Amino acid sequence: MIGFDIHPRARAVSSEVVEKFRPIPVANISDCMWRMTAGGARLRPMHDGTLLAGPALTVRTRPGDNLLVHKALELAQPGDVVVVDAGGDLTNAIIGEIMTTYAQTRGLAGIVINGAIRDCGAIRRGSFPVYAAGITHRGPYKDGPGEINTVIALDGMTITPGDLILGDEDGLLCVPYEQVDAIYKAATAKQEVEARMMAEIAAGTLDTSWIDARMKAQGFKPA
Repeated sequence: MIGFDIHPRARAVSSEVVEKFRPIPVANISDCMWRMTAGGARLRPMHDGTLLAGPALTVRTRPGDNLLVHKALELAQPGDVVVVDAGGDLTNAIIGEIMTTYAQTRGLAGIVINGAIRDCGAIRRGSFPVYAAGITHRGPYKDGPGEINTVIALDGMTITPGDLILGDEDGLLCVPYEQVDAIYKAATAKQEVEARMMAEIAAGTLDTSWIDARMKAQGFKPA
């Protein structure tokens, strides 16, 4: 029945994949995915900025209700990121300090809430990664319905259970399980290009001739 399902997770990215992506900025990875996917500008880090990386354990819940989020925290394995689609509604907080502390003690990598949180002061002072769309003091209901380990979408970004979830101060990104190797190769190459550009900037040798060439191609008249 829709809204009352808890599914097993069929696969998940490995801890080795998680660790090799961790040093790469989310913006660079996003560029290598042709800027076609993002978790939405509203999903911001609510913690101290510690990087987020891990396989997704997904939750879809009725806006304002966190019963299935509690169950997901029990089912999640160390290193998992619990990603909750609560409809983006900010009326009721889905998690707060107690649930984030519980998740941290269980070894989870972080929590993403497409909805609101509370106890933001305690969460902001902590290093446990929490991303959310907003803050409210009003607490949640615990009645359901909800689903665990189902495909969800945050602002158009589709997340399948086990996909790689990444987050830094620029926001949130999902790398599909099947594409992690190709995306990692492309992102590493982009890192190398940007490192060379930074060195050229420092040396005063950066080639900017592409700007005029691009403008000419677009029909701009020379100054």
